[in-house]
Amino acid sequence: MDKPAIQYVVEEAVSAGMSDILMVTGRNKRPLEDHFDRNHELEEALRRKGDTDRLQRVSRPSTLADIHYIRQGDPRGLGHAVLCAARHVGDDPFAVLLGDDLIDPRDPLLAQMAQVHAQHGGSVVALMEVDPAQAHLYGCARLHPGAGGDVVAIADLVEKPEPGTAPSNYAVIGRYVLAPEIFQALRATEPGRGGEIQLTDALRTLAATGSAGPVHGVVFRGRRYDTGDRSDYLRATVRLAWEREDLGPEFRSWLRDFVAQHSLASAA
Repeated sequence: MDKPAIQYVVEEAVSAGMSDILMVTGRNKRPLEDHFDRNHELEEALRRKGDTDRLQRVSRPSTLADIHYIRQGDPRGLGHAVLCAARHVGDDPFAVLLGDDLIDPRDPLLAQMAQVHAQHGGSVVALMEVDPAQAHLYGCARLHPGAGGDVVAIADLVEKPEPGTAPSNYAVIGRYVLAPEIFQALRATEPGRGGEIQLTDALRTLAATGSAGPVHGVVFRGRRYDTGDRSDYLRATVRLAWEREDLGPEFRSWLRDFVAQHSLASAA
């Protein structure tokens, strides 16, 4: 609609209390940096017109947080991307949010994960129950015996297991709260599936050794959109537009008419 998916992700981090954001980017991502920068010419033009609504929308991205950037260089996997942040993060726990995973703002997953980390220490990953037939498409968690509820203890993790071999149907989705010891584990992690350094493999090491505290999972049952998938991207746009106070009423009316007309045409 009127803001890119990455802004929703940054707003999610800010709403969970995080004010320092590092974006790990690659080639041809300069428009992303420009989006979170000031656009003085446009802001001044809107100010002269007295268009305060658009002025607020244009200026908001640059005021969300302290935003920094680093280039990954060679695309060597998610684990390598996280490792690029080591110098910036230092010895503090931190969160990782994948830019193509959009969590509905009404479902504060990251804030819950931060609370679990504050209570238990260690690292926390977001989990989602998936159809067992689809489990091989994700990193999957093996839970400790007796684990249940929305906060579970993780015994092991496997990145995209072979079909039929997944340890559970609890799939890892793109939110993590990590202990800084993850960097040491990543440095010792050999390239895995796809020839890439997998964050799942490093978390597996932490879960096995317990050297950096436990690894917990928060089972997410809210609204999530995979904006890296074209169909899910379209569904996310429709759902968010449907519920917007400024766009929703007119859009809902149009969409109902559109569906009704095409349903009649299909039946004819």
